[in-house]
Amino acid sequence: MRGTPLMFICALFALALITAPAAMAADGPGGVAYDAPPAAPPATPGATGAADVQPTVPGTEAKIVDGLAAAPAAAPDAVKQAIWAANGIIGRPYRYGGGHAHGFTDRGYDCSGTVSFALHGGDLLDTPLDSSSFMRWGASGAGDWITIYTNPGHAYVVIAGLRLDTSAAGDPSGLKGPRWRPTLRSSRGFKARHPVGM
Repeated sequence: MRGTPLMFICALFALALITAPAAMAADGPGGVAYDAPPAAPPATPGATGAADVQPTVPGTEAKIVDGLAAAPAAAPDAVKQAIWAANGIIGRPYRYGGGHAHGFTDRGYDCSGTVSFALHGGDLLDTPLDSSSFMRWGASGAGDWITIYTNPGHAYVVIAGLRLDTSAAGDPSGLKGPRWRPTLRSSRGFKARHPVGM
């Protein structure tokens, strides 16, 4: 009977040793542990297979179809790839600092992590940037296909006429996190930047 508590303590200690390495990982900003992302992002928010979905629509403007963006057929490949990449994180939760870890992959994304993920998908960005860094990135003003709106506290992007934003400003759904928004929002207080040539 005297050995039972000791065995219980030893078992708990062994369990802690097994789980400690995963809990102690600190690859992200601020020493936050990042879990591996789901194997395949959703095709529509809540479903499976979005990484393989590459919807297109005729013309020069992207359209929201079942929560995902269909890229315009007339857009340059980089624009299409940015849209399709962003589809892979639609519906993920908002997470401060999310998307800034090495490899752009995370469980959730903040505003600039979302913008960075999309741009990286279009092979337009090599390293995630925060909203202040986007204020000096690329070229000044609105682009023909992609415009990043940024200030020291927030960033969002308009790609082929569709707004990708973690803020629900102007979105009747009220949902936060990376989403294609059905309406544009005021750009007052934001600096417009765009990838060179886009």
